[in-house]
Amino acid sequence: MMKVLIAIDSFKGSISSIEGSEAISLGIKEIYPEAEIVTLPLADGGEGTVEALVQATDGKRVEKEVAGPLKEKVHAAYGILGDGKTAIIEVAAACGLPLVPDSQRNPLLTTTYGVGELISDAIEKGCREFVIGLGGSATNDAGIGMLQALGFRFLNQQNEEVGLGAQALHDIWKMDLSQVHAKLRECTFKVACDVNNPLYGPNGAAYIFGPQKGAAPDMIEQLDKGLKHFAEIVLHALGTDIHNTPGAGAAGGLGAAFSGFLNAHLQSGIQLVLDIVNMEKNMQGADFVITGEGKLDGQTSMGKAPLGVAQLAQKHKIPVLALAGGVNEETAVLNKLGVTSYFSIVNAPMTLEEAMDPKVAFNNLKSTTNQLFRLLQAVRTGVKM
Repeated sequence: MMKVLIAIDSFKGSISSIEGSEAISLGIKEIYPEAEIVTLPLADGGEGTVEALVQATDGKRVEKEVAGPLKEKVHAAYGILGDGKTAIIEVAAACGLPLVPDSQRNPLLTTTYGVGELISDAIEKGCREFVIGLGGSATNDAGIGMLQALGFRFLNQQNEEVGLGAQALHDIWKMDLSQVHAKLRECTFKVACDVNNPLYGPNGAAYIFGPQKGAAPDMIEQLDKGLKHFAEIVLHALGTDIHNTPGAGAAGGLGAAFSGFLNAHLQSGIQLVLDIVNMEKNMQGADFVITGEGKLDGQTSMGKAPLGVAQLAQKHKIPVLALAGGVNEETAVLNKLGVTSYFSIVNAPMTLEEAMDPKVAFNNLKSTTNQLFRLLQAVRTGVKM
């Protein structure tokens, strides 16, 4: 009996990894009804990670009202994996850029406080292990908002607590750790982080990521000075260098907060996800692996989900089919990195809007898979084409 492992990322803006996996599965079943199909929806630590890992581990989704990036209340969701003790949190759920209207984007004011509230809620629900997906934040506060929600107190020269947001970084002169959440020391954090930027400086959080969050050039300089000041305070008070950790500048400095205050391990997002879903174990005995994402291009070869899947399959000499809405000439490099063949699912001239319509994408995934396995069946049975 044929075994096929389906491990695709979402086609962002179009179809989720769960829905895409269903479409591919249906395409296979029409040709091989008895096939054993294993589906492991994927993400690379960014958008869709909670959904994918909850599905893959038979976990549950939790909703919580928290402070949004502008301090207003927002409904955020996180996941608790099937083991009942591991929480998966995308920081963008609480402080993401889409939560801030274009006209109100100001990284001096936005806060990560809601991220800390999600962590605290998960702790109260019994979680002691955390998987955090960085990326997509509207903030540049070095994670002080998250830490404030967890009981860390940052004080000014008058021994008063500073406010929220990056504008408060300049005011911090000392820290009080006496009220930190008591159970935080029992927790371990693994952080999906695929950038290596330091906290401040020309390649830091403010200069590299500030503009997309609404920061003008004069504001970027102000943000950068705040990050540097905070890093110097932390180094003096705790002896911890939060600036030079690779990834410290991710998500407006949340990388620095996680590594410096919560002893988190920052690592490749896709590698972290592959480990959680036991990808290599589930791959054993597979005749084919199917992976993919919305667009296969040069960025895919830089460490995105399909590459991680393909490299594992290559290790076990399993053929890999990659499906995408779009492919270009840069995609050819994937053939040297574990992808046996790749295909676009767009089967007729259409606009991008049409191609991204969820129903169209679902049907295109199903029909493309169907046609590929019809060809496979003909080759296997010796039918002359």
